[in-house]
This record gives sequence, structure tokens and C-alpha cells, in this order.
Amino acid sequence: MQNIRNIAVIAHVDHGKTTLIDAFIKQSHIFRDNESEMNQAALLDSNELERERGITILAKNISVAYKGTKINIIDTPGHADFSGEVERTLGMADGALLIVDAQEGPMPQTRFVLKKAFELDLKVIVVINKIDKPNANIPQTESKVANLFLELATQDYQLEYPILYAVGKAGKVFTTPPTDFEVAGNVEPLLEKILSYIPNPKNDEKASFKMLISSLDYNSHMGKIIVGRIHQGTVKPRQNVVLLGETNKNLQIDKVFISKGLGREEVTEAFAGDIVSLTGITDIKIGQTISTAGDLEPLPSAKITEPTLHITVGPNTSPLSGREGEFTTARQIEERLARELETNLSLKLEKLESGKYKISGKGELHLSVLLETLRREGYEVEVGKPEVIFKTIDGVKSEPYEEVHIVAPQEYLGTITQEIGKRFGALSHMDPINDKEVEFVYKMPTRAILGLRSLLLTATKGTVVFNSQFIDFEAVGQSLTKMRKGVLVATDSGEALAYGLQAAQERGVTFVEPGETIYEGQIVGLNAKEEDIEINAAKGKKLTNMRSKSSDGVIQLVPALKYSLEQCLDFLESDELLEITPKSLRLRKKYLTQVDRRRHRDEIKNSY
Repeated sequence: MQNIRNIAVIAHVDHGKTTLIDAFIKQSHIFRDNESEMNQAALLDSNELERERGITILAKNISVAYKGTKINIIDTPGHADFSGEVERTLGMADGALLIVDAQEGPMPQTRFVLKKAFELDLKVIVVINKIDKPNANIPQTESKVANLFLELATQDYQLEYPILYAVGKAGKVFTTPPTDFEVAGNVEPLLEKILSYIPNPKNDEKASFKMLISSLDYNSHMGKIIVGRIHQGTVKPRQNVVLLGETNKNLQIDKVFISKGLGREEVTEAFAGDIVSLTGITDIKIGQTISTAGDLEPLPSAKITEPTLHITVGPNTSPLSGREGEFTTARQIEERLARELETNLSLKLEKLESGKYKISGKGELHLSVLLETLRREGYEVEVGKPEVIFKTIDGVKSEPYEEVHIVAPQEYLGTITQEIGKRFGALSHMDPINDKEVEFVYKMPTRAILGLRSLLLTATKGTVVFNSQFIDFEAVGQSLTKMRKGVLVATDSGEALAYGLQAAQERGVTFVEPGETIYEGQIVGLNAKEEDIEINAAKGKKLTNMRSKSSDGVIQLVPALKYSLEQCLDFLESDELLEITPKSLRLRKKYLTQVDRRRHRDEIKNSY
């Protein structure tokens, strides 16, 4: 057996996983000192959206060498919406580094990832990170971690775990908390602990080859690349294998790669326990088993938790469709969504009778990242209001509930309590963190959480820390009142003009600038009152021979309010759609004309 360690790095979002892995990479001299990567941060977050948002979306694996041992490191997402990535990749590891922020302590996703690690019987090393934060409280964090282990551990030996202390951004790890953070240091204490505490893989090299597919990649030259850990045996190029499924297929492996640094190295043989990438095999899904003839028993695949939200997606039907996107037809959208299902295991797709598609995911961020990806690839789609998935359990209609953690300055205590009171949130506990901040923990239905994060960010001037984690399905609670005011709906198509927008701004806030092309039925603003108002934003000022156009002075407008994609999804009501193109986000009514909207309202009344 080779000298290998397979470890997953798990934590809550923004607790410093990727930063600590940067230190591994740079200090293991994968790059020369003069290479540009040595000056980059978040080296593994290569996806454009990951870099923009500062979060890990896709799990990735790299390797570093230390004292003759190859350490395969799996970086996993920390956001609850991407927990499917954690579930499908943890099976490749023998141990885990649990990163915990010294100030925030264990958070909702910390609980989730630790529970999954215990289910797979992984050895866990705790790293208390960001110990140099002004409000870091190491003893309190250690106590909270101990309580979490006590709550989740299934075996006695899991309660004995090593703790290390880190300043991730400086690339320093300590065995005891230092008194001076400027003292010299590196990640060697953690590497030493990985070697001594995480076990070598116990996979059998002499048995016949068998491997579970944990991930898929794609290369323009080599095609589809399958990634997984060899469960038993060895694998070589040109080796014949069997793909186990409903009908077993005989296939041949083309090339074999192992991880080396950030890249892959082609090898003539790979052994049990190592993480490998194989080419030459197509029509495969994550969770399938590759084996050798005569051994047709599939390996158990990871169980992915069910989606909690769904949205309806279809081709863009607005009057401006086809002007800004490259892919606009239902067939093109369906093909792209089918490709997404191959790698995004948390996603579910269903074709509706209307020709649209119902996409189910783990949360708003999970779905919005998919929509943003489609947008950047040149697709035009229209999307309905996100809705929770209801289930019938023991004859009772049930909905998903989540645990919500909110940390905010004390001055906003009243604002938060009032807003969550409207949404029927049940307070579990409230604790002061320090002299200035308070932590709230609520239990709320998922449908009440939609739009809450962005609303609280605005109300607290961006100071709130908001996290939530799915708990379970429970009986459906009270119906919520409408959380939003009415909208300003355009009555005419054309170009938005300053004169028309000035009239609109007397009613509320506008979403479009002068000169933008608008159409009848488009939402051009938010009303200050509860009802929707129809307004002609394309109206210009009429001239007569009695006065000039500028005689009443220059029109001064408040700049248009521009929402992000997530904010647009939060804004939607059931009779509205979001038009997404590579260049624009437009809110609109489902029924564009006044006549159609009135007819639809009458149909709803008659149905009652």
C-alpha cells in the first residue's frame, strides 16, 4: 500500500477552508516563487462565479507531498445550498479537517458536515481558525465544538479529537494558541497531525478493480473525465471494465490520471486507496460503479438530501425575446438542463405539460447560481416565483422547516424581531456575543425565509450575518400575508422617457432608466401603496406653440433601483415572471395586457 492520506476540508461558509488550502499549496512548493499563482488567493475557486461571490460552489481535489506521503485534499463548499457537493465527495476521504471560526464558533453547516463525517466514520481534526480576530473567543469556541461532538458522535472514540489553532490568511498553524500572532509559523503542525492521526487507506490492492464515481469533469481534448477513489484493486490504461447499472456495459478505460498539485499527472497504473481520473468512458452518472467482469455487486452510493424549493423555467416569451441571447428555444434549454443534472446531484428536473420545466434545488442560492450560469452561457429564459416543495407525510401536508442563525448589532434587535415576527419565526434562543452583537436562533418555514436575507441586509446596513440550515418537513403552518407593496406596470411599449418616469417616481421607486426599451406589462417600479398601478413610462412631454420643451425646468430623476438576480427572485409574486437574458434582468407580469390580466383575475374569482 502506498503512503497516502485522503482528507476532506469541511466547514461552514466563510470559515477559511479555501484560504487554508492556499497555504498548503504555496508552502508545499507546487509553484516556483516567481509564478503568478504564489500571489493569488482562493486558488481552487477557479470558477468565475466562485471568485465573484467569494464562496466555494464545486468540490475539488488536489494533492500535496509531505515527507514522502501523498496527501489528497478535497475542498468542499461551506454553504448549505451546495451540501450535495459535500455528500457526494466525502466518501473519497478517510479523514476530515473541520474548520471553525474562533469568533463565530460552530454554525448550522458545521453541524451538517460533521454529522456526515461521523456517518462515514471519518477521523476528524478540528482547526480553530481566525484566532487573530478582535472578538475571537477560543475557550468558548472549544466548548461549543465539544458540545457539538457530544451531540453528534455515534461512537465513543469520536469524542477524542485533536485541536489545532490557525491564522489561515497568514498560513500559520499552531498546536497551542500563541500570545503573539506575528511569530513565525507555517502549516507543518497540521501536516504532521494529518500524517499521525488520519489513517492510511485500507483498500485491498490485490482484489479485482472496483471504483465508485464521485465526480465528473470535462476536457475539450479528452472528453468526459470520471473521478473517484479506487475501492479495491489497481487500474491501468486500456483496461477492460464493466459499468454497473440497469444494463451492465462492457467498456475500456483510455487514460489514467492521479492528482498532482492543482493538475493531473498521467500514470501507467494507479492503486487502491488513491483518487484517480479516468478517460474513455461516456454515458455515465455520478454514483455508478465501475468494476471488472465477474464482480457485479455495485458499491453503495452517497445519499443526497432532497430539494426544498422549486422554480418554473421556460423559454423567454416577452416582446424582446431573442434580441440578447444565443440560445432561446425550449429544446436548447432542455439539453442544457439535462447536462447540468449529470454533475449537480441536488438538482431535480421535471417537464411540465405547458412545455416549461420545473427545477427543484436546495435553496435560493443553489437555483440562482444555476440561472446565472445559464445567463452567462448565452441562454434566455423566463422564471416564475420560487416555491417550497410540499410533501404528504402520514396523511399530513408538510413543508420544509429551517433553523435560522442571525448575528446582528444590538441596535437592530427591534428591527429583526419585528420582521421575523411577521413571518411566524419561533425563537429558539438569543445570546449576546459581546457588548455590541447579539445572536438569534429561530425555527421557521422555508417559505417565510424567501427574501429575508436581502431584506435584513438592507435594514441593518449590511451588518447582519444570516445563515440557515434545513431541519425537516413538518405540518404546514399559517399562511403568510403579502410581504411586498404593489408594482408600477407599464401600459405602453417603447422607450422609457424622463417625463413618464418622473410621473412614476411620484408613485414610488422606478427600476428603469430613461432610454431603456420597455414593453406593455413590464414592471417598471415599486408602488408606495399595496395595489398595482398601471403607468405610461414611455410618455413624452407634449409641445405647443405657447411654450418650449424646457420651459418648466429640467427634469431630475432619482437613479433607477437595480436588483441582483437573487433579489429579483425574492421580489416575484405568483402572477409575475423574471425575464433573464445575458444582458438584462426584467420583471414582468405573466399576462402582459390589461385585458388578459383582468380576464385572469375574473377566472380566479369564478373558480372560488
